[in-house]
Amino acid sequence: MHRQHIWLAIAAILAGGCHHPSSKTTNIDSSGKTASGVECINPASRSAMIQAAGKGSSSQLVAGPSATEKIVLDTTHWPARPWPAGMVWIPAGTYTMGGVGGEARKDEFPLHAVKILGFWMDKTEITVGEFKRFVKATGFITEAEKTPQWDQLKQQLPPGTPEPAPGTLVPGGMVFTQTDGPVPLDNYARWWRYVPGANWRHPNGPQSDVWSTAQFDNHPVTQVCWYDALAYCKWAHKRLPSEAEWEYACRGGLEGKEFEWGDDAPSATNIRANLWEGEFPYKNYKRDGYELSAPVMSYSPNRYGLYDMIGNVWEWCSDWYRPDTYAKSQAGVTDPLGPKDAYDPDEPYAQKKVIRGGSFLCNINYCASYRPSARMKTDPYTGENHTGFRAVMSDGDWRSSMKLVAMK
Repeated sequence: MHRQHIWLAIAAILAGGCHHPSSKTTNIDSSGKTASGVECINPASRSAMIQAAGKGSSSQLVAGPSATEKIVLDTTHWPARPWPAGMVWIPAGTYTMGGVGGEARKDEFPLHAVKILGFWMDKTEITVGEFKRFVKATGFITEAEKTPQWDQLKQQLPPGTPEPAPGTLVPGGMVFTQTDGPVPLDNYARWWRYVPGANWRHPNGPQSDVWSTAQFDNHPVTQVCWYDALAYCKWAHKRLPSEAEWEYACRGGLEGKEFEWGDDAPSATNIRANLWEGEFPYKNYKRDGYELSAPVMSYSPNRYGLYDMIGNVWEWCSDWYRPDTYAKSQAGVTDPLGPKDAYDPDEPYAQKKVIRGGSFLCNINYCASYRPSARMKTDPYTGENHTGFRAVMSDGDWRSSMKLVAMK
């Protein structure tokens, strides 16, 4: 996510001009072949997209049908009962981590073997209903509900960035806004807006409401930043998955496949997940039944019993982002935790965390990140209406949490 580009774009727009950052990248697959394409870039952060209040979003919450194939999990080798509610066991194993297929980008290489110990993982993304219970129990306030502080924001911006005008820094979040027609795909400020009042209770702006109605309790919670997700995990005695754990779980035991389900690309006749159906960012046919997020478990699970690992909403991982993470990894490492610090050559002053899985905005003509190996970088303080999370825990942590609950 290019925070500087968006900040400059807004400054140019306010001045009557427009800035168009170059976002072309070179894709490299495992055979070494390259292909040019438009890079899939998330919006920057509140610190880059904040602008004067008043612009809303045309996006609306849409409820749709829910249907999925059922699978029968083999629990023979799961740990002893009782099992944590809403979680499935991901068995220990070794897999090849990294890019598969022609859409793979250079930060997905080199391929390397990783050993993963068994762990429990939420079978769905954390839902609005689950996050409601957390907030009601703790009184937690998310970052999007707080007034941004300039002393914090300026640490994430290029040196010398001027302080915004008084009244500009208001609580809010990043919201996708569908365009009226085709637009160049090299400037994501065309379809992303910083919307005052957007937060997890009102994910698409003040006109949307998931707090006071139960209708969307089974949708994934969004507009939660990395630190918000971390707070929920601590309350639930869980943690965020590492990149290595997430990709291993997403593959579901399918080695060397481009997609979670195999090698067949998603299409109008092969609907596997909640993705953008049509021409991004102006035409969405909604063949999958949804305009924005879908209720969890709306599509078939993978072989481990996990739902919506691909599409619906991006999911936070614990790792800091670096493009050279894999180059510095050693083959055979057990449960790698990622780098100790972040580095994004596009914005070396900005800290980034990893998100995985793609979202309802992913589309072949703009963003093909609906692949297990696809990596995305984003500001840990920023919430967006296409980003959520799920949690994991070791079996040992599960047993310990039961003891803590019993003692209360």
